Amino acid sequence: MKLAIFDCDGTLVDGQAPICEAMEASFAEFGLPAPSRGLIRRAVGLSLPQAIRQLLPESNEAQQNAMAEAYKLAFRAAREEGRVSQPLFPGIDETLRALHGAGWTLGVATGMSDRGLTHCLAANGITDLFVTLQTADRHPSKPHPAMLEEAIFEAGAQASETVMIGDTAYDMRMAANAGTRGIGVDWGYHHPEELIAAGAEIVVETPRALLEHLIA
Repeated sequence: MKLAIFDCDGTLVDGQAPICEAMEASFAEFGLPAPSRGLIRRAVGLSLPQAIRQLLPESNEAQQNAMAEAYKLAFRAAREEGRVSQPLFPGIDETLRALHGAGWTLGVATGMSDRGLTHCLAANGITDLFVTLQTADRHPSKPHPAMLEEAIFEAGAQASETVMIGDTAYDMRMAANAGTRGIGVDWGYHHPEELIAAGAEIVVETPRALLEHLIA
């Protein structure tokens, strides 16, 4: 079996605007100045409390959890008002379907919530391509390997048959911690040199290049 596990935001979909807006709303709820959007984007991929801890190092666990809930409420309100856009990056749909057709088993491991991931995949019409979906609701934050290990177990694969594909150093470190290959993509949130330093075997520039690397 060949198993490809994808990160979601920054790898499959471009959702940076609603993420930044929800984080800004969370900080405003607590009367705090929001971090720059550059800093917010660098925290994407972590679970919410861990992202807030990175953005607000002086905060404690209770404040991180409270601000995470404020983020979720702001994001949910934006979605209900039709202000959330999470389109697939160009070429992703074709690449996923080509991998699926070539016999690859596909999954997702993301810092998003169950609800958020379900909505995102359904809105883009790709839910049926994945056999395992792992989120921050049920696992420690990346780079802890739990998400990836559970995806491998659910798919009935082995670590040696698995590749983690993501746009952040957190994804690549998670792959290393789980004993799998890691492939970075350079259209997301972290620079290619960071991905290589974190253990990526290669950083691809386009979804087509990813496909060619995997089915070569």
